[in-house]
Amino acid sequence: MRNFLILTVVATLLCSGANLQAQTRDTFEVSSLKAIRPTLEKTIAALEKKDIAGAKAAFEAYDAAWNGVEVYINRRYIDRYNELEHGFQDRIEKGLESATPDAAALAADAKAMLAKFDETVAMIAKAQPLSPLYDDVARMRITRAPLRAVVPALKAGDVAKARASFLEFHNRWEPIEPLVEKRSHEKYEAIEKAVHDIMGAFQQDKPNMEQLTKMVNEMSLNYNLVLAELGKEAQATK
Repeated sequence: MRNFLILTVVATLLCSGANLQAQTRDTFEVSSLKAIRPTLEKTIAALEKKDIAGAKAAFEAYDAAWNGVEVYINRRYIDRYNELEHGFQDRIEKGLESATPDAAALAADAKAMLAKFDETVAMIAKAQPLSPLYDDVARMRITRAPLRAVVPALKAGDVAKARASFLEFHNRWEPIEPLVEKRSHEKYEAIEKAVHDIMGAFQQDKPNMEQLTKMVNEMSLNYNLVLAELGKEAQATK
């Protein structure tokens, strides 16, 4: 009887431990949000050193990463989303672009932003998961992040940056190909062809900037149409 009781207790503890591990394991949502945290830390570190150029670079990286995952917070906590996006982020961006940036004030704002960000992620970690469709939306937005930098770089005449950004998109594209093809085989085929054509154009010594910009814009349109339909489907869920 005693041995039976011991085995029962051990089994209960093992089950409890497994349940606790399952509860504390990060979802894709939480891990994706946590992944952008270092960009805010780097922004703060640069500001504390009065390194405005470094802070700008770090905060631009934050903005690019945030665009991929903001959909979660926008759906869950619209007031907090507005506070982070239209409050902290807008103030910090304007401060960094001012003629005389106040590094100390900006660092304080960035620290407050990080605290709100951490608080929000902690809230999400305890909440019920959203529809898996939101993870698909986030995956597509995360993949798209470097693509958004290509056309601005081309317009600025920075072919090297445009090429590097598109290569990063190309590297992220393959894992989500099945997701896009499932949604629209026609648009998938168009995007896939465009990816190869654009990669070829970037390999030329002197790419035709106008043609290249048109190709990227057309491909982005098809990509965004698939993403928009997926977003509508996600929003229709509870």
